[in-house]
Amino acid sequence: MVFDNLINSVNRKFFMFLSTNNKIKNYVMESDFCNKVAQRWIAGVNLPEADTVTKGLNLENKLVSLDHLGEMVTENWAAKDSAYEGIGIISHIYNNNLEANLSVKPTQLGMDIGPDICYDNMKMVLDTAKHCDNFVRMDMEGSAYTQKTIDVFKKLRKDYDNVGIVMQSYLYRTGDDIDDLLKIGSNFRLCKGAYREPKNIAFPKKKDVDRNYMELSEKLLLSGQKQAFATHDKVMIDHIKQFAKDKNVSRDNIEFQMLYGIRRNLQQELVDDGWNLRIYVPYGNDWYPYTMRRFAESYHNLLFVLKDVF
Repeated sequence: MVFDNLINSVNRKFFMFLSTNNKIKNYVMESDFCNKVAQRWIAGVNLPEADTVTKGLNLENKLVSLDHLGEMVTENWAAKDSAYEGIGIISHIYNNNLEANLSVKPTQLGMDIGPDICYDNMKMVLDTAKHCDNFVRMDMEGSAYTQKTIDVFKKLRKDYDNVGIVMQSYLYRTGDDIDDLLKIGSNFRLCKGAYREPKNIAFPKKKDVDRNYMELSEKLLLSGQKQAFATHDKVMIDHIKQFAKDKNVSRDNIEFQMLYGIRRNLQQELVDDGWNLRIYVPYGNDWYPYTMRRFAESYHNLLFVLKDVF
């Protein structure tokens, strides 16, 4: 356990450094080998390529959450373009009868320009999703955006019941945030968290993040509302399954979520056992920061991908 915590700590610092280094980014994105690695969990650079992946996963009885990669938008036109891309994805899902929904990042829709810009762009996407009887998940980014994202989400929930949010178990505040948002009937994706945060706001040790994940998952399972649990950790998955069985929680209220290309055998086990499983399928040219954060989450992610590549 001590070794696991140490290597995860070093791994997180290393890959979070890489995720923000533009010189290394340019080199990596021009590397054939790195592009080959990225292809293991990036569905392609455009929607038709993501569509092919989505249809394949649907045939395997796996649901999909599509994510057009991009973040930190600082121009109004770019934020609007991201909203139109989201609208296009929702329309494509509807027109092609795909078993999929949409995930979006607040900074992709203009959160850095202002929360009102993000809110207006989210409304455009949600209006289309409502018309198409679909659902949109607001991803959670670094801690600088946590409260802003929650505020926009709460404002949207007044008019939309087809919007959800992500909560991160490595933040101390998450338990209180979940208690607050459950009051308005929120649908959560619970994850561990993929950004480097200071010790005063986030658990620095993996064992504490894991413990908090288990406690928060129990709270969500007892909420009586459909919730999603994003993890590749079999210990976490088994805990959720056993707790649900002990508390007679309906499987209809439980959705496991995993990243495209990670732990495919475990994904198939869940499907074969009759559990709802949704695969997070990213696509687009801006794959570098996403990939570095996935490696930063756990060195196991890196090992899974490298094993698959070789």
